[in-house]
Amino acid sequence: MAMTKHNNRKHDCLILSTLEELVPHDHLVRKLESTIDWRFIYPMVEKLYSQIGRPSIDPVVLFKMIFINYLFGINSMRKTCEEIKVNIAYRWFLGLSIYDSVPNYSTWSQNYIRRYSDSNVFEQIFDRILNQAVSYGFIDTESVFGDSTHQKASANKRKSVDQEVAVLKKYYEDDLKEEINQDRINHGKKPLKEILEPEIIYDEETGEEINTTKTKHIKESTTDPECGLFHKGEKEKCFAYSHQTICDSNGFVLVSETVPGNVHDSVSFKPAFDKLKKKFTDIENIGLDAGYKTPAIAKEIIESGIKPQMPYKRPMSKKGFFKKNEYVYDEEYDCVICPNGEILKYTTTNKNGYREFKSNPNKCKNCPYLSNCTNSQNHTKVVLIHVWDRFMEEVEEIRHTLGSKEIYDKRKETIERIFADCKESHGLRYTRIRGLKKNQNQALIIFACHNLKRMAKWSWYFTKKSPFSFNFYEYIINFLDSTFKKVILYFKSTTLSTN
Repeated sequence: MAMTKHNNRKHDCLILSTLEELVPHDHLVRKLESTIDWRFIYPMVEKLYSQIGRPSIDPVVLFKMIFINYLFGINSMRKTCEEIKVNIAYRWFLGLSIYDSVPNYSTWSQNYIRRYSDSNVFEQIFDRILNQAVSYGFIDTESVFGDSTHQKASANKRKSVDQEVAVLKKYYEDDLKEEINQDRINHGKKPLKEILEPEIIYDEETGEEINTTKTKHIKESTTDPECGLFHKGEKEKCFAYSHQTICDSNGFVLVSETVPGNVHDSVSFKPAFDKLKKKFTDIENIGLDAGYKTPAIAKEIIESGIKPQMPYKRPMSKKGFFKKNEYVYDEEYDCVICPNGEILKYTTTNKNGYREFKSNPNKCKNCPYLSNCTNSQNHTKVVLIHVWDRFMEEVEEIRHTLGSKEIYDKRKETIERIFADCKESHGLRYTRIRGLKKNQNQALIIFACHNLKRMAKWSWYFTKKSPFSFNFYEYIINFLDSTFKKVILYFKSTTLSTN
């Protein structure tokens, strides 16, 4: 076969065609356009524009540009504008002809600064796309799954200062204190003394009370003071933001709450969970990892009528010592029995909410298991049991019920896969912007892109594919239980053979 040379091919050919004909029929932008009516943006931003003056750039075009930015992982608005100039599919999606000029990259930033930064339009767009998925029947909230992921901030970890800040009052402190005092009264103890604070200070953004008697030292970035120093396990220390996110069993993001990277997952869970309960009332199970397995979270979830699906958490005991579950609590006699059969009596309930059970040192000093029990110099073993430990016991009972393991195992197929996809394809790994509010808006747009792309692909299969095509069978197989797979495969093979 002779070698073909196209080096001298002319590039001045004339194309007589329309944008509609040039865009492939199965391109992602066509799926997006057929899934949702983008005119829903107009009433959201109408109040942000003046009734007089020269015409502005269509807000739908501006928001579609930011969706192109994150949907296709371009990671730069300047580069996005350059890609739109030469990409026929992007122009078709924006409604721009081949002769129309593309908005300048600074147009979006100026509109954000002047109009969108202080509004809740990003949350409204996220909710609108989510409601569209609900109307299609794609959302399954029988079991939901939560987790948190960090996003590296646009801040150098070497540029920081040491700051002493007040400790915010935790949301459950008042309920816990009431429970502690009631428990002390039941045991014949006096309630905890009230600590009179000189004044009450409230956080301007969250409205939470600031405890002026407690402070802590943190590293604060001089580049972006609103981010936090993130450090978890073997991961590298860095300034970051953390996104507390909850999704359904089909992989659609339901809520997301952004906090500084130094806020623990168990603390940021409450605001996201409150949003979830307001949006959906038919939730039966919620799958969380071991980082959320605390008495306060267990109480919050169980009292909401939802079953927490959490894994086994190994007792954090020293090597060679008895584990906590080897000390048995006797509810009838309100005491703890050690592995040697001796009784540890109740002494007090401390301010952290733990009942203290102490052993008799005269019996412990001659115990053959003393070296496996305690290193205390006075030979006294202390066992702590939280006043909300009954909720932790209920979590363990739920964990052993039929089907609980299968529900928890879906975490890796839902929330963890969402984070992986958004980090790899939609720019969730690093942030280019600074400030908590901006990063909250960015996270909502990223997760809205994830929901929109998933919804577009699903609705495309249901509306554009023939029910007798091979791809439709493959799609159905992926969403049926394993017990029905052989039946569907047999039905598909016989149908294709007859056709």
